[in-house]
Amino acid sequence: MSKKTSYILGIVLTIILGTILYYFVCCSVCCGKESCENKQKETKSAVVPEIKDATRNAFMIKDANGDLNIEMNDNFNFKTSNFSILDPVSGAVESGVLKLKDYLLGNPLKTVGITGLYKSDETNNSAYPNLGLARANSVKNYLVLHGVPSKQIDTYGELNDGINPDDTSTLFGPIEFGVLTSDPSDTSSMDELKTACDAIRANPLVLHFQTGQASISLTKEQRQKIADISHCVDKLGVKIQVVGHTDNTGNAAHNVVLGQQRADFAKGYLIKNGILDSNIETSSQGPKVPIADNATEEGRAENRRTVITIN
Repeated sequence: MSKKTSYILGIVLTIILGTILYYFVCCSVCCGKESCENKQKETKSAVVPEIKDATRNAFMIKDANGDLNIEMNDNFNFKTSNFSILDPVSGAVESGVLKLKDYLLGNPLKTVGITGLYKSDETNNSAYPNLGLARANSVKNYLVLHGVPSKQIDTYGELNDGINPDDTSTLFGPIEFGVLTSDPSDTSSMDELKTACDAIRANPLVLHFQTGQASISLTKEQRQKIADISHCVDKLGVKIQVVGHTDNTGNAAHNVVLGQQRADFAKGYLIKNGILDSNIETSSQGPKVPIADNATEEGRAENRRTVITIN
């Protein structure tokens, strides 16, 4: 073997030996042999996202203490982060609602509970404390429009991350129903409701916004107040009173019109959130009832308000 060949062979052996030593020493000591093997595996296989089947909850209403038993595959459907019922509602569901109406009218001590389900990754754009309660309220209105007495309906919201939408972001049946029988001698629930309604009258919901504003941002407490107001309307048959107020800047007659516009805007917001038009009355006081000093900008801002209460 020539000297030149021996030299080249030595270089090749050095490279091979260096590579082997690098693998066993660096991978095992510096980053851990197991870690290196995992990294190699990661480069060989792509991450495949988990695909979950869409949840499809059936429309079921059963009375354990009666003869009502309604069950069908269809139900009320919603888009994710939305509380409006998707059209069309199937004929089977409409037929089930009419059976429920007849059953409740014939059993005035029975109530149907509607529980709306929602996921933690949904956005709540409603006026209610959670999206589930907003969905339950939408279904309640559907029932009322089909003749079910609102006094015999209770609404709830429940977090449930076990429900999955389809690939069009549709949630199939995030609604559950239950039937209860009331005890006429137990007035505790009605007493609690009347206390909550009196609290609304003593401390109404007050909104501050400008006419033309596209949306209303509510606090947690304000959302709960709207839920309480809706409950008072359903159970006691009261009306919602929406009154617009202004500061004393400008023409008095114009301010009355401006106050009415603010009241109408708030009414539209309530209707959008599932409170029936027939349950809302609006009016304007213009600048007549200030609650702060109109001599300051802060006081005028307080006076530019819309008050929502019940009669």
